[in-house]
Amino acid sequence: MTPGEPAARAGSTAAGPRLSITDFLTDGSLASLCAEVTRLVGVPVNLFDVRGRLVAPGERPGTWTVQDPVDGAAGPDPARAVPLVVAGDRIGWLVIGAGEPRLDPAHARSALERVVSLLASTASELCEEEMELRHRIKEVSALYKLTSLLARAADVSRVLNVVLESALDVLELDAGSVVLMKEDSDGMSASTEEDLALMASRGLSRNWLESPLPLSRDRLFDRLAFEGEIVTVEDLRGDPRVLIGDRAEREGLRAVMNAGLVFHNKPIGVIRLYSRTPRRFGEAEKGLLRSFAQQAAVAVEQARLLRFQQEEQRIQRQLELAADVQRRMLPGAMPKVRGLDIAARYTPSFELGGDFYDFLELNGHLGLAVGDVVGKGIAAALLMSAVRASLRAHAEETYDLDEIVGKVNVALCRDTLDREFASLWYGVIDPDQLLLTYCSAGHEPTYVVRHHKTRPPTDRDIEELGVGGMVVGINPQEKYQRAVCKLHPGDVIVAYTDGVGDAQNFSNEKFTRKRLRATLIKALTQQPDATAAQILEAIQWELRQFIGLRDRTDDQTVAIVRVARKT
Repeated sequence: MTPGEPAARAGSTAAGPRLSITDFLTDGSLASLCAEVTRLVGVPVNLFDVRGRLVAPGERPGTWTVQDPVDGAAGPDPARAVPLVVAGDRIGWLVIGAGEPRLDPAHARSALERVVSLLASTASELCEEEMELRHRIKEVSALYKLTSLLARAADVSRVLNVVLESALDVLELDAGSVVLMKEDSDGMSASTEEDLALMASRGLSRNWLESPLPLSRDRLFDRLAFEGEIVTVEDLRGDPRVLIGDRAEREGLRAVMNAGLVFHNKPIGVIRLYSRTPRRFGEAEKGLLRSFAQQAAVAVEQARLLRFQQEEQRIQRQLELAADVQRRMLPGAMPKVRGLDIAARYTPSFELGGDFYDFLELNGHLGLAVGDVVGKGIAAALLMSAVRASLRAHAEETYDLDEIVGKVNVALCRDTLDREFASLWYGVIDPDQLLLTYCSAGHEPTYVVRHHKTRPPTDRDIEELGVGGMVVGINPQEKYQRAVCKLHPGDVIVAYTDGVGDAQNFSNEKFTRKRLRATLIKALTQQPDATAAQILEAIQWELRQFIGLRDRTDDQTVAIVRVARKT
């Protein structure tokens, strides 16, 4: 095989592959040691792997090869073999060949020196492996501890303190700190140390930590760290990049490592580690610091995410409470008015909406209001509450509907911004005289579907009630008109908001007023004596069939009043 190329793990058992001495050889010093001992004493001392193959020095220094056993023998003689055992498993043998040991006086000294040198090299290799193993154990323990803290979503300050302590311990450094940038930071915007928040420190004086000056000129070390580089300085003395070398010397700092805390290419902070003696940092140490910095960045972002999540839960709870209040503003039950059958439904697109409907019992008459304020969410819900409250207040003390809507308009203009307005349709039904007086403020026209005893309704039997004026909340000087509609037994009044006609399916087609009119005709054709609730359900069914599973983009409100038929 190629000199210096480790042999593959040879042999196998039912439990899996077996280890061999070749799995542990690096520079071939053990094989070379056996060769020198052979030359020194004149008796073969050979190294064999687990399969009985001879392991010999390679042609170049620091290499080794695997060969067939000496003299074509089947393998090491068990009588002369000293097994090499690791964790209870044999990985090879050291075999003393036949013959009497002898020393060549002319070359004994130099041979002994070579043997001692190789023995020292072998011992150093073993010690280096042991040191590396201990180092890796410390690394794994530290990273496991950090991972455990992250899994428990520990406080970010505590995690960063553990990160710093672990990094200093594993890298055997003397002092350090972790600083975070402002949460709204976009890139490296901190111009002084005062723009950074100190989250953890160890072995550094207050004067050093509170200094407004960065260690490097133009914050070069931090900038490079944020670009993914592990910045190291072997000796701060004389490094031209260092801005405050004199302060570092008074602090007793000689070497430094900097790593950026970066999450999804967004700078979060910096971890800075110091040595009080000059020190050169290897790639393994840089890689370890990078791991600690990544863990720290994850910890910071997880803590922020948890904080945002808690805030979102708090806001969601407030929304639920507000939605409950809004639902309680709607009529809890349909009013009982002689000669009128009433039904209504409000379906918000979000927790809070801007639609509303209301029924007012006015000395035997029935007031019906349907409104739609601009926007959605909390602002719309608050504006809706204001419109509803204003309407109720003025309806109690004012008789003419146009004046009521006018007063609502003036109040809304006074208390809201220019972009805040609402559409409103308000009507009052006299059940004895069968008269409907109404006023529309820029709202969708309410339908009256005329009833005929001898035939089903047609599109010509649907009358639109749209007399009034523009939406409320824009022009306080707006004048509104009212109109009167004569009702007949069996007529159906349908008030609704634009969320019904504007409802869209997955093809982005709108439901439209035309489909709403067709739905009313279909429902009353199939069931001429349908109640208000049954007509409402027919509209809801057609909407569900049309929209499918697509999310609603607007609130939907429908109120139905059917005049009783004469018996």
